[in-house]
Amino acid sequence: MGENHQVGFDPKIYFDHCYQFATLPSQKDNSYFVKFVLCQLSKTFSKGKYQGQMLIEVGTGPTVHTLISACQYYDEFVVSDYVDSNRREIEKWLKAEDGCFDWGAHMQYVCDLEGKRTPQMISDTLRQKVKLVLKCDVCLENPFHPIEVPPADCVISSLCLEAACKDRESYRLSLSSMASLLKSGGVLVLIGDLEENYYTVGKQRFACVNLSQEFITSTLSELGLTVEEFNLQQAADRTSDLECDYTASFHLIAIKQ
Repeated sequence: MGENHQVGFDPKIYFDHCYQFATLPSQKDNSYFVKFVLCQLSKTFSKGKYQGQMLIEVGTGPTVHTLISACQYYDEFVVSDYVDSNRREIEKWLKAEDGCFDWGAHMQYVCDLEGKRTPQMISDTLRQKVKLVLKCDVCLENPFHPIEVPPADCVISSLCLEAACKDRESYRLSLSSMASLLKSGGVLVLIGDLEENYYTVGKQRFACVNLSQEFITSTLSELGLTVEEFNLQQAADRTSDLECDYTASFHLIAIKQ
């Protein structure tokens, strides 16, 4: 599964299709999913209920939007992805290189939600606090093998496991590996899609594990995590979007017992 993404995943097409805010009336707005994510993560982190020393993101892709609301509440960030080109895009943004993805509109959206900070403050904070950009394979017991990362206060993962795993059993094993990255009492923030069998990036189609809310919550319970919230956004008009077949996006918060 990972090698399919290594060869066929185009970060630029992915960014444009899933995360791009329309800046001109003539542009298509592809922010339906990312606005849901930004709103939910703002509710999760902006009150300061969850904070600590280290936050790990598993399967960051070429993006940084999931860290915007959390960045002032954790001292160090570890981000990761299997795909070399995705990690390169993150590194380009961290170094503010020419041609890096522009996350300014997303940061401004969160600033408007929370009524504090500025996009420049967020950018400066993230670039200072992201300490490692690691190769990650969620099919391994230690996703960062051979590197050992200390247990974290928070683990975030978005749209990763359902695309990286071949079936529900491998998903359960990968979720167990992800949970092992957490300290006791740490918080897992998981974002994904339900009942999705495939998604496409450009002309490349990728298979997904078909997940249900019941399966995810029962699996987390078996792994010793207590789900505190499970939020849903129903899919947009399916008749006009043939690039994926999910029925809803989810955001959940779970605490490791």
